Formats: sequence, C-alpha cells, structure tokens
Amino acid sequence: MRRTFLCIDGHTGGNPVRVVHGAVPVLKGRTMSEKRQDFLRNHDWIRKALMFEPRGHDMMSGAIIYPPCSDDADAAILFIETSGALPMCGHGLIGTVTIGLEHGLITPRGEGQLELDVPAGRVSVSYTRAGGKVTSVRLRNIGSYLAHRDVAIEVEGLGPLMVDVAYGGNFYAIVDPQPGFKGLEGMSPADIIRFSPLVREAVNKAVDIVHPIDTTVRGCSHVLWTGAPSAGADGRNAVFYGDKAIDRSPCGTGTSARMAQLVARGKLKAGDTFIHESIIHSRFTGRVEKLTDVGGNPGIIPSIEGRAFVTGLNTIFVDEQDPFPEGFQLV
Repeated sequence: MRRTFLCIDGHTGGNPVRVVHGAVPVLKGRTMSEKRQDFLRNHDWIRKALMFEPRGHDMMSGAIIYPPCSDDADAAILFIETSGALPMCGHGLIGTVTIGLEHGLITPRGEGQLELDVPAGRVSVSYTRAGGKVTSVRLRNIGSYLAHRDVAIEVEGLGPLMVDVAYGGNFYAIVDPQPGFKGLEGMSPADIIRFSPLVREAVNKAVDIVHPIDTTVRGCSHVLWTGAPSAGADGRNAVFYGDKAIDRSPCGTGTSARMAQLVARGKLKAGDTFIHESIIHSRFTGRVEKLTDVGGNPGIIPSIEGRAFVTGLNTIFVDEQDPFPEGFQLV
C-alpha cells in the first residue's frame, strides 16, 4: 500500500510551511483542541512521515486545512512540525493562509477577512492581495500572557540565569541579556542548539507550566533568545524548538509571547507596535491590540503581520515497503 499526500510548500520569513491537502484523516472532536488530541493519539505517523527525514528535515513545519469547527469560521487549521502538533503557529498560519488563498484551498466569506479555528482557539485574519498573490497577512492572535516571572535556573556552560516564561500560543522561556548571556549577537547557531535543550529542561523542572483554560497545553516547548536589533527593528530573537531546530522567521507565537512579557514589565502598552527581527533578519510587525484576561492572568491580544511565498508543489509518497515510513531524526 502506498499513501499519497498532496502538498504545497512555501516559507514565511525564511521558515518552511508545508500545507497538506490530500489523504488527510477525518478527526474526532468538537473543537480543534479535541481534534488535535485525536490526531496525536491516532494519526501522528502522518506528521512524522511528512516532517521528519527523508521527506522533511529538522526545521520542517506544516499544516492541514480542515472545515471549520464553528458556524462563523471560514476554516480550521491543524499545525504539524518536527516537535509535534502545536496549539498555534504564527508563521505557519501566515503561510497557510497565503497558500490556501492563492491555491483555492480556503474560500473566504468576505474578501480580506478570515475567521479560523485553531487548537489554541479562534484567530482573526486580515489580508491583502495584488495580482493574484497574497501580499500581507495580519493575524489577531489568541490571548497571550506572562506566565512565570524571574525563574532562576542553572545551565552548564552559562551558569545561573533568570528567565521569564510567556505564552503566545505555545509556552516560551525568554532569555534576555544578563551576566551569563551577553545577547544573541554573541551566540552562534551551534550555541543555540547546544544550550536551548538545557534551558528548556531546567525551566520545566523549576516551574509547573499549564495553560489556565486548556490544560492539554502544558510545559515549555520553545526557547527564545533575545538580542540587539538592526536599524528599524525593536527587537531581535532566535527561537529554538524541537530537538535541534532554530526558527528562521521572527516566530509569530514567539513575538506574541515577547510582547506579552514586555507589556507585563511595563515596556510596551496597548496600541504599541513592535517590529521583531529573526536570526536571519526577516521581520514581523507586531502590535498590542488590547489588554485582556487569560484565565485570571493579565494578558494581551497581540497581532502579527508578515508575508509568505509559495516555493513549489510536492506530491509525497509513503510506501509500506519503505524502511522509514514514519521518517527519522538523528538527534
């Protein structure tokens, strides 16, 4: 038996997006959060087959477009990547919307606006088109908040660190410059890959990280290292996820978590814009749309604007005689 998956590949800010639209499973559940759990329990081999080597790579990220879960939404999106099926993915949503609109996989009820069901909740999207291409996508993200402030950890090779844990669709350990970390400009990609798993492990041991509304979302999964931006940007970051992946984009949920942290610390306020730069200097334009409450925690509703590009069409086979039907990772 050979399963065939029709995929459209693209990138947002340099980070890959693979949208799967053929041979996808019907998922059980009322909400996308419930459907995500069903996918992880019963269909996770699809994620592994399409994200891991030899069909994918360590940085591969993707999505599956589904019919909406609610009557007033245009579509639903399940996010898949090497680290799992995420509650939310900002660069992935920007890429999925771009691919979905340009290739007729998403039909908006009203031009320029979309309402999307994702595992983390409801996301509103505005977009512009010109000459058949989507030229910008702005997503109004779910409630984001600073979950844990000044978490003290010890990391071999860096020494004692103080980190914040913030939520923007995933939980992030945010490492700002301090005596043990001089800033992103002093870190090589190899350093980020070396130290990030140690930071993540230490943070998860130090504090119990659980979303106050959806308890299936728990634990720090991402590490965000900050640094000095270049001219025209307000901040620069490198986000680590999975086992050895560094986000090439500025990271949408990471930017949301970063803005929530900065608001909580009095460095941003409602209405402020925050231009966030990635490790390769691509940019997202974030904005603090308003203050909100997230399960009893003070938080924000952030928005993120970026652009994605389609890079090609991809028909992927998964053959039962293939010795690596679910792919593999070396680390």
